[in-house]
Amino acid sequence: MVNSTTPKKVSGEIQVSRLGYPEKIKSIPTFARTIAQIAKQNVSELLEAIFIGAIDLGASDVHIETEEKQVKIRLRIDGVLQDLVEISHEDYRPLLSRLKLISGTKLNISDRPQDGRFSIVDNQKGIEVRSSTLPAEYGESIVLRVLNSEDLISLEQLGLRPDLLATFRKEIAKPNGMIIVTGPTGSGKTTTLYAFLKEVQSSEIKIITIEDPIEYRLSGISQTQVDPAKGYDFASGLRAIVRQDPDVILVGEIRDLETAEIALQAALTGHLVFSTLHANDAAGTVARLTDLGANTPSVAAAINSTIAQRLIRKVCPKCVELKTITPDLLDKISRALANLPPSIEIPPLTKETRIPTAKGCENCSLTGYRGRIGIFEAFLIDEEMERFILKNPATSDLRERATGKGMVSMYQDGLIRILEGITTIEELERIVGQE
Repeated sequence: MVNSTTPKKVSGEIQVSRLGYPEKIKSIPTFARTIAQIAKQNVSELLEAIFIGAIDLGASDVHIETEEKQVKIRLRIDGVLQDLVEISHEDYRPLLSRLKLISGTKLNISDRPQDGRFSIVDNQKGIEVRSSTLPAEYGESIVLRVLNSEDLISLEQLGLRPDLLATFRKEIAKPNGMIIVTGPTGSGKTTTLYAFLKEVQSSEIKIITIEDPIEYRLSGISQTQVDPAKGYDFASGLRAIVRQDPDVILVGEIRDLETAEIALQAALTGHLVFSTLHANDAAGTVARLTDLGANTPSVAAAINSTIAQRLIRKVCPKCVELKTITPDLLDKISRALANLPPSIEIPPLTKETRIPTAKGCENCSLTGYRGRIGIFEAFLIDEEMERFILKNPATSDLRERATGKGMVSMYQDGLIRILEGITTIEELERIVGQE
């Protein structure tokens, strides 16, 4: 398996060797068998093997969970956890110690959470990993977030509809104002924000980010990380950033009123501000900010647009089956897409329309899905919408007004993806529910 001449490891870094492995690991079932053999023969090599598989399979997280009789290792792939292998508590102890050592966390602390960070060097390529330990009933569990810089993509690679791509380009080309991306953890918000940064980046403007933590390093951009233990939080960091004469500011997340107010003022005083916020949909961003205590006139005047997004799995191209749409589903989709603006082109929808069904094969680890794509909705605030927001309308009224002005909901965007043969109705409704 892993060659005995693997380079010596240093604190903060794991160097992996691929000698003895296939060119690329392609599925969980085959990799799980390999991992099971390594765990029995040489637990010291297990960690490197896990990371090789996580990188090849595109896992976003490695979960190592302590149970009563064993320790379970799982990978989150395309947003779904998949079992990899089980090891004994005896084998887990040195594995945990090594992870703590390279993460820069304390080995003798097991009764409270710790966060750390380290790098994986794979074929001369550096990949960042965030570690988080948590005391549990049967020992410490740990989650490892894999931050592969190859996950950073351009605006075109987000897979946007042509009209939405044009809208995003128009919004990020504005010289000032705020663009907020909403969605739950793991919905791709950071990927979208970094795509915006890559699109606007040039030698003529200064871009500064404040993040918690810095997930991806970008050349030509000033990046700073909050450190609450030292009194350096989003609010204090953002207050310092606006004195650095930036053109574009990225605020990792708006969590409190002070940060919201400084970000809004920055947007109102000649800066283009990108940020994220936890809200259920694009229209709900306004209510979320006012709930934090932000001034409604400032919110209405500062925000150019809000974007809500989710990630849905794509059907596996090697085992997908196309089946004729059922009458009930045809009626359901027809009604849901009835109010789309005429300018948005969608595939033909008739009783002969064929849509994908997930089946499952070795290529997709028997799930029927491989890879993910974003679905979006964009809530644009023009002068008319600004005046409407000043009346403090309910979120449902804002959503209705935005829909009347041409906003396509995430659910509708997902239905278009189904008609394009990209995903299934089951996957869409698993992620966003039904409208």
